[in-house]
Amino acid sequence: MDDLRRRWPARLGSDTDLRDRLLAAYASPRRHYHDTRHLAEVLARLDVLLSQPDLGDIDRDVVVLAGWFHDAVYDGLPDDVERSAELARSTLTEAGLPAEQVAEVTRLVRLTLEHRPAASDLAGQVLSDADLAILAADPERYTDYVAGVREEYRHLDDDTFRAGRAEILRGLLAAPRLFHTRYAAREWEARARANLERELAGDT
Repeated sequence: MDDLRRRWPARLGSDTDLRDRLLAAYASPRRHYHDTRHLAEVLARLDVLLSQPDLGDIDRDVVVLAGWFHDAVYDGLPDDVERSAELARSTLTEAGLPAEQVAEVTRLVRLTLEHRPAASDLAGQVLSDADLAILAADPERYTDYVAGVREEYRHLDDDTFRAGRAEILRGLLAAPRLFHTRYAAREWEARARANLERELAGDT
């Protein structure tokens, strides 16, 4: 937790109450994948991607804030992302962040619903790639990820979960590319596709 606390953007450095409320949400015992480990991994991937030289003049703090908020609400429901975006909008407005920055954080959070940033949307590409980087994890971590997702959907019977999960995997594999930034496409794409194929074949 201390490492996560240190990753809170300096722009909101004094608002530790908001930071700790978000950490408490990610630490909920009901979460088995979308938890503090996932948050830490997304923020670490953002560090890597934001250090690349080809990103132009994007607002790094805004992208990191979107990383903090992207799964702030997670109940396994279709409107989780929208509620996370609305939480970002209301709390960041209350915290005094300028309106245009609040709007950008909110937009980026909403983008994580489908992970389809435009070709010109570098900030969206960075956040989307960081969120999906788990797909390129080493085999042990990938297996943990799949188990965590299954636990978060334990209200579904095995057949229903398997069918829904297989549909998601096929959709991902059918996409022309999973990752959008040059770094992620080069470093993560092939490994992610291998993991997805392995899971679809029942080898995780």
